[in-house]
Amino acid sequence: MSDAKRHEEIIARTSALINSKKDYIGDGMAGYAVLSLIDDQGYPTSATMTISKADGIRWLTFLTDTDGVKAKRIARCNKACVCLSSSEYHISLTGTVEIITDLAVKKENWQDTLTKYYGAEHTDPDWAVLRFTAETYNLYFADNDSEAKGSL
Repeated sequence: MSDAKRHEEIIARTSALINSKKDYIGDGMAGYAVLSLIDDQGYPTSATMTISKADGIRWLTFLTDTDGVKAKRIARCNKACVCLSSSEYHISLTGTVEIITDLAVKKENWQDTLTKYYGAEHTDPDWAVLRFTAETYNLYFADNDSEAKGSL
């Protein structure tokens, strides 16, 4: 198999894995990723976040408070990294993240579990969607020692 074909297969496998984990309900770390942002002193900070929606490695969305620490960090610097990891795989994506308050996008990302934080409606102005768009990737699967790095 050519290197290009193997590379494409690793990306497809990673995309399927991410798409399968975009649910709030799950055992262990199902649906969780680590989102790293830059703080106001220029240092990286990381937080475990639940994936709301995803399009493979291209983009992922998360939900957060509109006036929280993450939103403030993104307003200062929108560069970010997302990592998903286990003993079976390591997925590292770098790119940018934007804060979306558009009601249609919020409705699309609404989860019933949000009612305990934001009431019963997607229209609550206290929360927003974070859309991470990947620019580069570093993917690894332990079962067949496969790895792929590149840019989107």
